[in-house]
Amino acid sequence: MYSHDWWHGWWWFMWLVPVLLLLVFGFVLLRDSPRWWLDRTREQFKHHETAREILDRRYASGEITREQYEEMKRVLQG
Repeated sequence: MYSHDWWHGWWWFMWLVPVLLLLVFGFVLLRDSPRWWLDRTREQFKHHETAREILDRRYASGEITREQYEEMKRVLQG
């Protein structure tokens, strides 16, 4: 019976480790979840360029000439 007496003084330690691990995991989850959610939400509502914006950007960067720009603008306007 004496061989089991040491266990009674340390039984709380066996529960402390899993509880601390759960608390740390919960803290990390709560800390990072809003950031993950906001990034996901921002990606869903990210502004996508319209055809006219793409055309304007390409003309401004010199990818297309003025004639090409005017022609494509007329096509886009219908």
